[in-house]
Amino acid sequence: MPASRASRASGALRRTLRDTFGLDALRPGQREVVASVLAGHDTLAIMPTGAGKSLCYQLPALHLDGTTVVVSPLISLMKDQADRLGELGLDASTVNSTLTRREERAELERIGGGGSEFVFTTPERMSDPAFLETLGSATIDFVVIDEAHCISEWGHDFRPSYLALRECVRALGDPPVLALTATATDEVVEDIRRQLARPKMRVVRTGIYRPNLYFRVERVTGDEQKRAELLRMLAALGGSGIVYAATVRHVEEVADYLWSEGVDAGRYHGKLRKAERHETQERFMTGGMPVLVATNAFGMGIDKADIRWVVHYDLPGTLEAYYQEAGRAGRDGEPAECVLLYDLQDRRTQLFFLGGKHPRADEVAGVYDALRALGAQDAAVPLADVQEAARQGGRGVAKSKVRVVLAALKDERVVRETKGVRFRLLEADLGPERLEAVARGFAERGERDRQRLAEMEDYARTVRCRWRVLRDYFGEATEEDDRCGTCDNCVHPVEERIRLPEPEDAPVTPARRILEPGLEVRLPQDRTGIVEALEEGDVVVVRLTDGEVGRFGREFVEPAGD
Repeated sequence: MPASRASRASGALRRTLRDTFGLDALRPGQREVVASVLAGHDTLAIMPTGAGKSLCYQLPALHLDGTTVVVSPLISLMKDQADRLGELGLDASTVNSTLTRREERAELERIGGGGSEFVFTTPERMSDPAFLETLGSATIDFVVIDEAHCISEWGHDFRPSYLALRECVRALGDPPVLALTATATDEVVEDIRRQLARPKMRVVRTGIYRPNLYFRVERVTGDEQKRAELLRMLAALGGSGIVYAATVRHVEEVADYLWSEGVDAGRYHGKLRKAERHETQERFMTGGMPVLVATNAFGMGIDKADIRWVVHYDLPGTLEAYYQEAGRAGRDGEPAECVLLYDLQDRRTQLFFLGGKHPRADEVAGVYDALRALGAQDAAVPLADVQEAARQGGRGVAKSKVRVVLAALKDERVVRETKGVRFRLLEADLGPERLEAVARGFAERGERDRQRLAEMEDYARTVRCRWRVLRDYFGEATEEDDRCGTCDNCVHPVEERIRLPEPEDAPVTPARRILEPGLEVRLPQDRTGIVEALEEGDVVVVRLTDGEVGRFGREFVEPAGD
């Protein structure tokens, strides 16, 4: 770190921490992130919910000259953060779709005049050339990208508007970048680096383990049993919490069911009117509504510390999504429960979502044809024109998929992007082989998505420590015999739950060995498979050789080869 920045990071830094933020010391990981930002390094901070990610940019920003730009996908969150900074006597501006024209004009004038220490905005607004020009008139010390997993094509909450951020940051003079997220596998880390063109971005991980969170899985069969189990759990859990469902239909059905059973439950999903969503969120956040049934449209960046439990009514598509959503419980450090209601049939919903997630070969061709039809080989054309031409071009390509295809074509050096909103075609006679190669790339991502769904199912069925499964998935080293003591499999080991009682003097024979995951077994009708999990009631979950998963009584399952 240069001497000038090193001096800023000493006594003055500690005084700011104490006098402005009322804190005596930084938490683990915060010190490393702040030092990296002050030294001018591109940095990716991977820190769990409640670990204090906001302070990682707020503190160094006050010791650097210029304006700090914070890009966030959540308008409600940026308002909360800007309001808090205002209460601390710090200048913060917000620029998003909620402002009136007069309010926006006033904010832009303040930013252009250098009167804002912080500017909060959305990734969509960052693609606006006029807004970039206003930002460019100020001195930008660094750019913060919150919820950075949204950048990654592998990330669990992929958002196409994030793909423009590389060019937007470049248009601001290429200041350093601080990316923040609660979760990222090694694959996602590398994709964030690639998408932002920051190959040397430093990574600071503080670990995902939070000992106050108790993880457990309740296995159910069918919606009737699932609803009954949910009702039983809510009566036992107490406090406020979130029930996550995978679809709008399930949110409506579960909320209606809980209401019919006398539970004061709200509902939240993207198809509700904005006013209703706002009212529901306010009631839940202020404690006026103890139970909220929601899709994943609710929760990212939610700052409610006393959520005592999170129940997943449906199986999430990935472990990243599950940990992000479950991790909204217990931000105050007090004990909280994270429960997954698991039905083997839940995978069908997620497979349906995956079926339309990635662009097909005909959609890739549709975007390329739209570029040619617009004359993009002669002059750069606006993104909105490409989206409209691709939609009307016979293949009906969705706007979000157009942006994804353009990003892939840019990586293939078929198009050039300028300021995130205009595209020029570099190859006007692209052969079918090149387009097929791009389409194969999307097909490979779809296969990886299915693998991640399988890993989520493995978590639901495992008899291992659930915290260890999560930590292994996110690349954290654990001891072979680690038992966290805060998950159902550690508190109630499977051998205690389903081992069949035997006479003390009974001889041990191979046929009566205890079944365990990974063991090859024989089943009726000469079928074979591998044990995947053991359930209460002497039920064995087996993946058959044809790939299907079945549940069998212990008496019908024998170790193969005995």
